[in-house]
Amino acid sequence: MNTDQEKAPYHESPHRKVALKNTRNIGIMAHIDAGKTTLSERILFYCGVNYKIGEVHDGGATMDWMEQERERGITITSAATTAYWKGHRINLIDTPGHVDFTAEVERSLRVLDGAVAVFCSVGKVQPQSETVWRQAQKYHVPIVAMVNKMDRTGADFYGVVHEIHSKLGANPVVLMMPIGREADFQGVVDVLENKAYYFDEESQGLNMTEAEVPAELQAKRDEEFKHLIECLAEVDDEVMELFLEDKIPEHDAIKAAIRRATLATKIVPVACGTAFKNKGVQKLLDIVVDYLPSPLDIWDIKGTDPATGEEITRHVGDMQPFAALVFKIMTDPFVGKLYYFRIYSGIASQGMSVLNPRTGRRERLGRLLQMHANQREEHEEIFSGDIAAAVGLKNVTTGDTICLEDAPICLESMVFPEPVISIAVEPKSSSDRDKLSKGLIALSDEDPTFQVHSNEETGQTIISGMGELHLEIIMDRLVREFKVEANTGAPQVAYREALCGSSDSNMKFVRQTGGRGQYGHVVINLIPGERGSGVIFENKVVGGNVPKEYIKPIEQGIREAAAGGILAGYPLIDFKVELIDGSYHPVDSNEMAFKIAGSMALKDAAKKAGIMVLEPIMKVELTSPDENMGDLIGDITSRRGTIIEINAGENSFTKVDANVPLAELFGYATAIRSLSRGRATYSMEPAHFERVPKQVQDKIVEKK
Repeated sequence: MNTDQEKAPYHESPHRKVALKNTRNIGIMAHIDAGKTTLSERILFYCGVNYKIGEVHDGGATMDWMEQERERGITITSAATTAYWKGHRINLIDTPGHVDFTAEVERSLRVLDGAVAVFCSVGKVQPQSETVWRQAQKYHVPIVAMVNKMDRTGADFYGVVHEIHSKLGANPVVLMMPIGREADFQGVVDVLENKAYYFDEESQGLNMTEAEVPAELQAKRDEEFKHLIECLAEVDDEVMELFLEDKIPEHDAIKAAIRRATLATKIVPVACGTAFKNKGVQKLLDIVVDYLPSPLDIWDIKGTDPATGEEITRHVGDMQPFAALVFKIMTDPFVGKLYYFRIYSGIASQGMSVLNPRTGRRERLGRLLQMHANQREEHEEIFSGDIAAAVGLKNVTTGDTICLEDAPICLESMVFPEPVISIAVEPKSSSDRDKLSKGLIALSDEDPTFQVHSNEETGQTIISGMGELHLEIIMDRLVREFKVEANTGAPQVAYREALCGSSDSNMKFVRQTGGRGQYGHVVINLIPGERGSGVIFENKVVGGNVPKEYIKPIEQGIREAAAGGILAGYPLIDFKVELIDGSYHPVDSNEMAFKIAGSMALKDAAKKAGIMVLEPIMKVELTSPDENMGDLIGDITSRRGTIIEINAGENSFTKVDANVPLAELFGYATAIRSLSRGRATYSMEPAHFERVPKQVQDKIVEKK
């Protein structure tokens, strides 16, 4: 990141309302129920976008606009909006916290410049907090931490700061300290300014009072200020020089150093407050505009040339060639499909012709819309650094680049996790068949982690997703939005197959039918790979024994056979195939014959090597009253679970981390409710794949 881009030569359109250096593209991310949407609602209120505060618990939140979100009180889809604070334009995306909707976080973080990570002061760093943190690190997104719910019983601000360091490996620096805690939480201390701020409850926090730091907190504030300077000295040369001379940098120099270190992801500024009680949000907004990046700070936009594959660089600015990334697709009942995009360079205008480098096709931008959750505001132009939605694109999917035809570029796309759970779905009546098909296609276009395929053996339509809740929401949307009545089967786990060892195969496919025959001959080595390595194909044939035009069909046959599974019909993963020899017939050989030979060789070699079935393991975090903990641990053990860690918490509650197979977790929510009389809570996220025990594998194979 470049922190001095104000000096760099770039040009802005005279029609732009807010300068690029005063634009912030930020996301709100956190574990479920940490208060992201509540915080987003306060930001909209204090920025003057909303005249009243919407609440999640009564279904009135602006950013939770879907019916399913309002009924369940959770965020399902990431909502984009725009607000203004002290002359800065903030493009804000509120992301879901539930692990089933992790793709929404992934694609949002890909196009955002900075993020606010919200932590519950009681729950501290929870499993999904770690997941979204890793996602942000993957895209090098600078983060500001907000410790929320400081008014709740058990609030522990410094406990959260400690876990940000110990669990996330980050370097947190406290810029806002709490005044009081739990029911006595009154306001915040600005560590840099050495001032206290109190928020008037009658005006819903709109009126903020500045005062001296309470005497009992002055020593703690001085300690935090000293720690801030020491942290900056470790990562910033300018502060280090003054620190070695025992000098304290000027106020503005400290702010500039905090900004440089935050943008380089060397420190994480920490704020605190309670969004629900309207305390601390304005000071958080000050931190966002002071320390999170503008589009100018991400100066070098890396991409590849679609023709040559070579790396090329674009720069920010309205007068640069247009390049944008489509990061989300939504079906809108009034305007059809909405394509959300982030402009990295140039300007988008209505009716403009753009190129999709992936397909090589030309597309036309129809209406351009600035989104406020599900409200739309039409614009003639959208400028560099902004996030908007377009209507009228055709062959465009999530992760596609759209750019000028005479200045093509492919921007980095996104990688989404594989689905872990499947169910069969069928229409209730023949009249629903076409509607079901259209609805499923539309929903899979929107959501890259939702997949649809047909089981060739049974003829059933199988839908796959990230969890039970994910598929439940999909079915609910089919009924409400697409007016489809459908039946579903029992949930099925998305198992995988893997090799037990190495082997080889010498396989000929020969067929004579009287006229021209079929001939394909391949010799392969099959080697198991590391977890996550995928399917690797390597051609080691020398001397032209297998002509070049048949190499691709062989690879295709191998990949298709792997996708269909060998032992129980689940995809075979993580292996390497070396094509070492073969032969061909000048008349009878063709692409299809070699494709079949490749497929047969893989199946033969895999059976010789031995195949194991892998199952998805979930990382489960369970919090329960101490008196119920014995029953709950016994329940986890009975589900083939492994206890990783047990931590005694405050207020007679204990936290347990465990790894449990997904297959054993269906109906778990009901089980823990009954075992704890509704007092225990849990969350889970995919951890890894693990070999299933032999007796379980036998049952899986038998079912197939």
